[in-house]
Amino acid sequence: MIQIWIQATRPKTLVAAIVPVTVGTCLAFNAGEFDAIPALLCLVFALLVQIGTNFANDYYDHRRGADTVQRLGPVRTVASGLILPSSMRRATAAVLVLAFLVGLGLLPYGGWKLLVVGMVSLVCAIAYTGGPFPLAYLGLGDLFVVGFFGLVSVGFTYFVQTGEFTGDAWLAGFAVGLVVNNLLVVNNYRDVEEDRRSGKKTLAVRLGRSFSLWQY
Repeated sequence: MIQIWIQATRPKTLVAAIVPVTVGTCLAFNAGEFDAIPALLCLVFALLVQIGTNFANDYYDHRRGADTVQRLGPVRTVASGLILPSSMRRATAAVLVLAFLVGLGLLPYGGWKLLVVGMVSLVCAIAYTGGPFPLAYLGLGDLFVVGFFGLVSVGFTYFVQTGEFTGDAWLAGFAVGLVVNNLLVVNNYRDVEEDRRSGKKTLAVRLGRSFSLWQY
């Protein structure tokens, strides 16, 4: 069962949380402002948000019919019956609550604005595939990935260590976000037919696989 839950975290995707924080920390180090404690808190927060998003995606894609036992790619634990939907729902809530608590530890380093950013990040983790307006189903998943796993992760990791934002940090964040988003582009390219049948209107569904190749 432990192996199944580890599989549900989608370990190969966790690099998407690690790299942006690492880049922001390297920029802070280069500026002579490296601070290990907020850097570590940012890393743990980003990893928990990534895992929470993956859990929510597993649950909501199954609920909406986007993931079935016939899907291509890695096995989805809820759709395949390995984890009960109710268990995944509770696990998602637990991970995101833990992320919130970790995020509170960053407030002394960045003030109230971090609380706003953290809350928006947690809401988007659910809203990516859940809620009345799921981002991934509206073709807005790419904006979430570039925004959170790029601009926000790099920019605010730099900010909590240096106390400022810089053009270089935002530019690096945008670059990292675009690269991380290629994980989503490949995923959506592969799942075009299944997503189209379930009404998941990703950019690959809306604009076609040729566009996805260009985007990648």
